[in-house]
Amino acid sequence: MYPAEYRDYRDHQFFLLSILVGMGTGNSDWNLVCPLEKKELAERRRRILRNHFKEVLQGLQTAVRAGYSMEQGVMECRREMERLFGNGDDLVRELRYMESQMQVGVPVEQLFWNLGQRSGVEEIRNFGDIFLIARRSGGNLGKILGNLAEVLGEKIRVTGEIQVAIAGKKLEQLVMSMVPGVMILYMQVTSSGFLDVLYHNLPGVLVMTGCLGVYLFSFRMGRKIVRIQV
Repeated sequence: MYPAEYRDYRDHQFFLLSILVGMGTGNSDWNLVCPLEKKELAERRRRILRNHFKEVLQGLQTAVRAGYSMEQGVMECRREMERLFGNGDDLVRELRYMESQMQVGVPVEQLFWNLGQRSGVEEIRNFGDIFLIARRSGGNLGKILGNLAEVLGEKIRVTGEIQVAIAGKKLEQLVMSMVPGVMILYMQVTSSGFLDVLYHNLPGVLVMTGCLGVYLFSFRMGRKIVRIQV
């Protein structure tokens, strides 16, 4: 047996490696505690909001060209979005909130501006700014909505093509990140004393500490490399 401090240190290393394996397999428990996974979840939410907001723009454009006001267009879009994505969708909840605020007299342009600030999505924020100015200066809302829907649609298309192109690289990075942890766990189960030489003396602990640091750095850099934003 080796000293307790080295046993504890070894357990901590296996704990950290198991966290990385859990993140790689998509375990929701680790997603909740890992800042990197939280960032990815936030980015996924913004991507969904961006995609759904394109549908809202197209719906608003159709409503305005049909002679509806923007307030009526928002209500029509909310009903259509509920049919498409369900009541639990983030943007549906936002539209429902906007509808309730319009009923108490809040201007629709202010509500879209607020939505842009809350969402963290650049396209929604830009629309909120442009719509606020256009509404107060009397711009052509139908043309503005059409142009924004076209630009947003093109950006979504390019983003989709990039995601398809790098999907294989993401899978490779995921598999390579899991290999060290899986190998150590496998050796620990099949040959429990094989790695003891690395933990019952100070040089071994220092070497494994360095290896773990390099592994964590490589894991983080790999995730950043395959995360491409348009």
